[in-house]
Amino acid sequence: MAWFIGLMSGTSLDGVDGVLAEAIADSGPLQVQGHAHRPFPEALRSELLALNRSASDEIHRGALAANALMAIYAEVVALLLKQAGLSRGQISAIGAHGQTVRHRPGQFDGLGYTVQLMNGALLAERTGMAVVCDFRSRDVAAGGQGAPLVPAFHASRFGQAGRDTAVLNLGGIANLTLLRASGEVLGFDCGPGNLLLDLWCRRHRGQPYDAGGTWAAGGRVDAGLLGRLLAEPFFGLAPPKSTGRDLFDEAWLAARLGSGPLDARDVMATLAELTARGAADALRQHAPATARLLVCGGGAFNAHLLARLADLLGSAVAVESTAVAGVPPDQVEALAFAWLAKAFMERRAGNLPAVTGAAGPRVLGALYPAT
Repeated sequence: MAWFIGLMSGTSLDGVDGVLAEAIADSGPLQVQGHAHRPFPEALRSELLALNRSASDEIHRGALAANALMAIYAEVVALLLKQAGLSRGQISAIGAHGQTVRHRPGQFDGLGYTVQLMNGALLAERTGMAVVCDFRSRDVAAGGQGAPLVPAFHASRFGQAGRDTAVLNLGGIANLTLLRASGEVLGFDCGPGNLLLDLWCRRHRGQPYDAGGTWAAGGRVDAGLLGRLLAEPFFGLAPPKSTGRDLFDEAWLAARLGSGPLDARDVMATLAELTARGAADALRQHAPATARLLVCGGGAFNAHLLARLADLLGSAVAVESTAVAGVPPDQVEALAFAWLAKAFMERRAGNLPAVTGAAGPRVLGALYPAT
C-alpha cells in the first residue's frame, strides 16, 4: 500500500493543512485517510507576512522562519501518523509546498523567479521520511508561471466526461481550473481570494477572517471603489497568468481607497464583491459553457461569497463546495501536493503547459531522502 502526505501553507497565512492519503492506482487519484491543521503562532505569521516585502536581513530572517515552519510541518505529520495508526516507514513521501514569499515569474530578466520558504533537509530529519518540495521552480525554469499547479490534480479528481466543470480555489489568491467536456484542462489565477478580506477584517474587527462573510453581507458595495479595484490591469491579462502578495497587498489596496470617507463595512462588502467578480468574470469569459463550479479553499466556507458567485453566474451554473464531490474544501490543496509528490516519485510530469505556459511537461520537485 502506498501512502503519501501533503502539506500546504498558502497565501492566506492562516496555518498548515496536512492530509494523509492512500494511492488508489499508479496514476489515479488519492483517497484521504486523515487531515490535520495547525494555525501559525502570531509571531511566525507576522514574520512570514513581513518577508513578502524587502526589508533588512532578509536572508537570515527567512532561513530562521523556514526552520520554524518545518517544526509546524513536522507536528502536522506526527498528528497524521497518530490518527491513522501508521509508522513513518509506511509513508512513501511527503509533498511539502513551503511558504511563498515572492512570486515574480517572467519578470526582470525574462525568466523571473518564485521563492517558497522551505527546508526540505530539516523536514526529512525531523520526520525520518522522504520529502519532495520546490515544486514550482522547474516550471518557471521551463518558461512557465510556476502556478497554478493544482489543475492537473483537479482534472484527476473532479473532471466529468461530457460536462464543462470548473474548480475555484479561494485561498489567499483565487485560481480557476477549467475542465472542459472535451478533456482539455486550463487554469490560471483570477485575482485576490481571501487575503484582502482577511487584511481588512484584522484591521477593523481584530479577527483573522470574516466568519461566513456576515460582516461583508451587511455592507453596501461602493461602485466607485469597485471600479478602481477592477481597473487593475492583471484582470485583463490573458492566461497563462499568476499572481500573489507581490501585487495584491496592503499598499495596492491603500492606493485605491482614495482620500474620501468610506465606511469600513462597505469596504469589506466591496472587497468581497471584487473576489466574486474576478472569478465570475473570468469564468464567463473563458468557459461560458460551464454548468458546475466547485469551490474549495477557506473561501468555500464564506456563505456570502458563494451567494455572490451564484448570483453573478446565474441559475445556469451550479455553485457547490468540493465536499459534494467527496473532498472537503479545506483538504483539496494539501491533497494536491500529496498527488504531486506521488507524481514525482513515479517520474511523471506534474505541470500542465497549457496552464502555466511552460515549454513542456516537466517532473516537478526536488527530493530529500529519508536518510
